[in-house]
Amino acid sequence: MRERILVVDDEERIRKLIGAYLKKEGYEIIEAENGLQAFNIFKNSKIHLIILDVMMPVMDGWSLCTELRKTSNVPIIFLTAKGEDEDKLLGFELGTDHYISKPFNAKLLVAKVKSLMNRVYYSEPELKKELYFDGLHIDELSHNVYLNEAELYLSPKEYDLLLYFVANKGIVLSREKILDSIWGIDFYGDLRTVDTYIKRLREKLGEKAYLISTVRGTGYKFEVKNEK
Repeated sequence: MRERILVVDDEERIRKLIGAYLKKEGYEIIEAENGLQAFNIFKNSKIHLIILDVMMPVMDGWSLCTELRKTSNVPIIFLTAKGEDEDKLLGFELGTDHYISKPFNAKLLVAKVKSLMNRVYYSEPELKKELYFDGLHIDELSHNVYLNEAELYLSPKEYDLLLYFVANKGIVLSREKILDSIWGIDFYGDLRTVDTYIKRLREKLGEKAYLISTVRGTGYKFEVKNEK
């Protein structure tokens, strides 16, 4: 089955433009004109990635992203005219993987989609393994994460951040290093993005939030008591 992308925007012109570019890359496109319609489509269809506007009638993009992140780690790209830094931080806090401001470069959007698809669905299988830390179980083959056998729903970026901490356990990581490693040196954003994502990750880890400790004035560190 071809990868299916849900394009959510109240402007038909924008939906058709995005769809035309992505169809050329072989993706199947489904359109929705508001968040509620998109939510109903998502519940009844296999969706691999969502491109999401913010300002829409019935249900806006913020609300849809919040609802989706309660039960799903589907990749989400915000594509919106709301381009202020505070808007971008809110998007990342809600669990988006990329935030692109309008007006946008369609070729850049396609590149982001392809990169995110490849990372989430086509990572090299030989690098995968299962990891266990203090009741935390990470299955790299399925990208599933469990806490005391209950599944955690992490966004792709949250999952990448957790794996990055695991790969560097015991090492103090500065915010700058985390930002460059997870978002890339060309990321348009600031260090608050790191703090926002770590806050979200800690909230989802619940009683195991201590695994990610703050090193005052320096950054963060992943510390393990019991490793299996």
